[in-house]
Amino acid sequence: MSFAHPSDPSVLLGFASNDIDRLADKREDDAWIAAARGSTDARFLLFCGDRPVIGVSGGLEIGHPRALAEALAARFDDCPFLGVRNGLAYFSVGIPTSDTAEETVEAAGPLKLIDLRSLATDGQLSAGDVGLLAQGRSLLHWHQTHGFCSRCGTRSTMTQGGYRRDCPSCSGLHFPRTDPVAIMLTIDGDHCLLGRQPRFAEGMYSALAGFIEPGETIEAAVRREIWEEAGIRTGRVRYHASQPWPFPASLMIGCMVEALTTDITMDESELEDCRWFHRDEVATMLARTHPAGLVTPPPMAIAHILMKAFVDGVA
Repeated sequence: MSFAHPSDPSVLLGFASNDIDRLADKREDDAWIAAARGSTDARFLLFCGDRPVIGVSGGLEIGHPRALAEALAARFDDCPFLGVRNGLAYFSVGIPTSDTAEETVEAAGPLKLIDLRSLATDGQLSAGDVGLLAQGRSLLHWHQTHGFCSRCGTRSTMTQGGYRRDCPSCSGLHFPRTDPVAIMLTIDGDHCLLGRQPRFAEGMYSALAGFIEPGETIEAAVRREIWEEAGIRTGRVRYHASQPWPFPASLMIGCMVEALTTDITMDESELEDCRWFHRDEVATMLARTHPAGLVTPPPMAIAHILMKAFVDGVA
């Protein structure tokens, strides 16, 4: 069941729509989870490292039968329950990675390993499919990297359908992590502040961003990150939209913030360039018509809708 609303700016973003019914009330029922996982009707999102296995016979397909999961040596020990969709229970499971993994997958049927970002940008999958893949990848990654108790080091056990791990030795309870990231567009009248990192595609500028630290509000993180990266003092912060970002398990929290100062002191260890852009110039960047070839992140990215809201005068 989707809890999104058409008025949410977030529904326009990649990974942000997910129509599965998570059935949280079933997570306590180990017998129900086991029966659903063992059913021939169960569907599995298969991941080889960061890349999902996608069926490519006709349209793209993300959910696969248990027989295929078994044929690809899926590791069912850590196989979290995602929810029910169209009457079918969905799980997320990893398959072995190797230099020949791609060939192994393609030999098992009309299948391909496809990068998650590509799936979110090319538009061939439904928004619900892309969102479900984000849920599956983030949760599975947590199990693959947090298999031991952080208190005593004992191998922990997946419980609650995959939404908790329990330590049999010290009784420690461990829960999946989500890393909050503030991403913010700083505005001064008809200008906004954009920066670029060396790893960005040529000509791309984006909103500044940074992880929210322990004991910090979203607003404080927004102001701190802008000060640290650009030396700009800021005032009022307004939430605009959010986006799950499964690389591996972040939540991008998009905000608009008013500038109180405009002189830039750039952190050269973080940014390659940082400057103010007029609203009209940002419009050409969004439209890919900028005379110098400057561009924004693609429409599936939260920075894009922050910049579009600014250009449209709704920021």
